Amino acid sequence: MAGRPREFDRDAALEKARDAFWARGYEGVSMAELTETLGLASARIYAAFGSKEALFREAIALYDEGEGGFATRALAEEPTVRAAIRRILVEAIETYTRPGHPQGCMVVSAATNCSRQNEGVRDWLAEFRRRRTASLVARIERAVMDGELAADTDAQALGDHFATVLHGLSVQARDGVPKQRLQAAIEIAMASLR
Repeated sequence: MAGRPREFDRDAALEKARDAFWARGYEGVSMAELTETLGLASARIYAAFGSKEALFREAIALYDEGEGGFATRALAEEPTVRAAIRRILVEAIETYTRPGHPQGCMVVSAATNCSRQNEGVRDWLAEFRRRRTASLVARIERAVMDGELAADTDAQALGDHFATVLHGLSVQARDGVPKQRLQAAIEIAMASLR
C-alpha cells in the first residue's frame, strides 16, 4: 500500500538550493543536482517551487534577506554615509570569505554569463545589481544635501565606484584572495569620501 509522500522542510530545501546556486551559479546547477542536493524528486521540486528559475529567484530573495542584505541594513541603520559605506565594505568581506560557505556574492556571481535561453535570469540579476548601485547613489546624494559631503561631489560616480569595489571584492573572494588583503582595501576605498 503506497502512502502519501512524506512532507519535507521547504525552508531547509530552499537553503540548500541557495547554497548550491551560490557556489556554482544558475547554469552550474542542473535539475539532477538539485534533486540530489535537496533529496527530492524533480516533480516535488516543481510542485513546491514551480520551476528551476522560480526556485533560483526564491534563493536569491533568501540570500538578500539574510547574508546578502548587509548593504540594505547598513544604509538604513547607519547615521552617516561614511559609517554606512565602511560597514558595507566590512560586512561584504565577512560575508564573502566565511569559511564553510560559498565565497563571494551570490548576486554578483550566480548568473553573469548565461546561455541565450537563460538571458532573463542574467538580466534580472543585472537589474538587482543596478538597484544596489542606485541605493548607494541615493545615500550619497542625501549626504551631499545634508552637508556631510562636499557640494561638488559627483554622487553617481561615487556610487558607481563603491558598487565596483563591492563587485570586485566578491570576485577577489571567489578567487581565494585572503580576507586580510581584502580588508586592506577598505581604507583606500574610504579615502574617496571627502
